Amino acid sequence: METVPNPDSPSSEGFTTTSPNASASSSSPAAGSNPSSSPPSVPSPSRYESQKRRDWNTFGQYLKNHRPPLSLSRCSGAHVLEFLRYLDQFGKTKVHTQMCPFFGHPNPPAPCPCPLRQAWGSLDALIGRLRAAYEENGGKPEANPFGARAVRLYLREVREMQAKARGISYEKKKRRKPPPPSHQGGQPDAGPSDRPRSPPPATGATA
Repeated sequence: METVPNPDSPSSEGFTTTSPNASASSSSPAAGSNPSSSPPSVPSPSRYESQKRRDWNTFGQYLKNHRPPLSLSRCSGAHVLEFLRYLDQFGKTKVHTQMCPFFGHPNPPAPCPCPLRQAWGSLDALIGRLRAAYEENGGKPEANPFGARAVRLYLREVREMQAKARGISYEKKKRRKPPPPSHQGGQPDAGPSDRPRSPPPATGATA
């Protein structure tokens, strides 16, 4: 997605304090242990999981800065829409207004003063990650504010508006059907019913 503020709090970084004695004892191998053996490495999170965690932290910080502060349990689809509109100030996608001469032009030849917005694709992916993070953090699917009808309608409106303003199409491309397998020589193999039949044997004349 596009540039989004990342107000991760220090508590989310998992800082811990250790005493010097503890660090010294941890650096020396224990008696009877094999110094060559190492603990199994923990696999690093995928790019999707890392981005989902950052998005969830960003939304949590947004709720804390909300006036008045808003708890997650009281968050609704209307608050999600406020959050999406708040993110527009960090967008990098030029969305032409109807008064702009480049309205509907996919490649404008000159700059214009039209505002920058979050692209529809970025918002759609963001909502998908937040919707999954909400349920992973104990939220009930039926109360998920990121799956509210108002949010779906808003994303649809943004898609249609940006498609017209930017002169592009967001329609999914249909997959082409693979061509039928070609037979050698350009002719299909003759099946049992396609093979020429021999004429019946001639019978003698009857008296």
